[in-house]
Amino acid sequence: MLETYEATPSSTVPSPSQTNWVTNVSLLWDHRRVLARITGTALVLSAAIAFLLPKQYDSVARLMPPDQQSSGGAALLAAVAGRSLGGLGSLGGLAGGLLGGKTSTALFIDLLRSRTVSDHIIDRFDLQHVYHKRYRIDTVKYLARRTTVVDDKKSGVITLTFTDTDPVRARAITQAYLEELNKTLTTSSTSSARREREFIEKRLVTVRVQLHDAEEALSQFSSVNTTLDIKEQTHAMVDAAGKLQAELIVGQSELDSLEQIYGDENVRVRATRARVASLQHELVKLSGSSAALPVDTGASDMGNGGKEESSNLYPSLRQLPRLAVPYATLFRNVKIQEIVFELLSQQYEMAHIEEAKDTPVVSVFDPPLVPEKKSSPSRLLIILILTALVNGAACFFIIARHRWGGVSETDPRRLLAEQIVASLRARLQLIKHSGELG
Repeated sequence: MLETYEATPSSTVPSPSQTNWVTNVSLLWDHRRVLARITGTALVLSAAIAFLLPKQYDSVARLMPPDQQSSGGAALLAAVAGRSLGGLGSLGGLAGGLLGGKTSTALFIDLLRSRTVSDHIIDRFDLQHVYHKRYRIDTVKYLARRTTVVDDKKSGVITLTFTDTDPVRARAITQAYLEELNKTLTTSSTSSARREREFIEKRLVTVRVQLHDAEEALSQFSSVNTTLDIKEQTHAMVDAAGKLQAELIVGQSELDSLEQIYGDENVRVRATRARVASLQHELVKLSGSSAALPVDTGASDMGNGGKEESSNLYPSLRQLPRLAVPYATLFRNVKIQEIVFELLSQQYEMAHIEEAKDTPVVSVFDPPLVPEKKSSPSRLLIILILTALVNGAACFFIIARHRWGGVSETDPRRLLAEQIVASLRARLQLIKHSGELG
């Protein structure tokens, strides 16, 4: 019976942890009114703080990079690697990275985070003044903190999110990111198609000038020497000379017969003689002389021996072979320049098309919109967290003060704390005294 009597009370004695827990709860219960007032005050202050925080709006845009300009074998190898590796996602991603599958995604993300794009957006919206930043670097950092760029490792889709207190400005800056990305890609593209297009463009300008000079030289030569088409003119002049020669022969025969019948003073004889003389003059005029062509045909006449030919409407028959060679040279030069210009024009258009295909273009399938609802702050969560923190701090202070009051005055911990407090007070008084003297 004695052993039973002694064991029973020992089993009901609480453990030290239970004693501390009960003591703390009892202590807090005794100070419940103080804790209630502190909780109420913290609730009001946290609500004021939460409602003073400005609303934040998120504008989101989703875009995908362009297809990689890779060979069919590389694309097939990437597809086979992805299928054969199956569930080994990391190895599949490594294979895709080695084959260039993630190059455009990484490039787009780096460009969106680049200083060049940030500077253009800051200047475009005057963000240094809007965000009240003294230094430009602070504006760049603030803009970077408000911009989030995330890519989907599987699909490669890039999600661009910009946060701002103004929903309209949030949407405008998100759209500006896409526009600046497009501009940067276009201006910084150093593809072979672009270099080819630039070379052809320069060459096209040179050929256009050469073609204009060749046409001017041919037109000047044709204007001075009245050479429209050497071949056609030769045929026409030979036909005209043949007709004149035939008419001259007929006229000469008629003149001989008339002179035998009538005298020299007869009207018909004189008229026929005049017509024969006229035909001879026209034939001589059409035949021309074989004198050499002058050096500068555009500045002077054809010389003393060619005064008669220079007054004609067309060059003489004897001068056509001399004019044929320079005319053919000039005409051939014009034709060559025309063919070169035509070929370069075609290549220039093809280079434009290739450059457009080779230049990455931002493909936006979810354009940014003006956000209708705020994304942050969560005022209820802020109120609850701040109130809980203040309440917890108050409980900790009450329990700590109670335990500190139970510490003996000779306890080393108390003595060390009092020594530290005394040293700090002396230091503060010294600083205050120095400030008054100063």
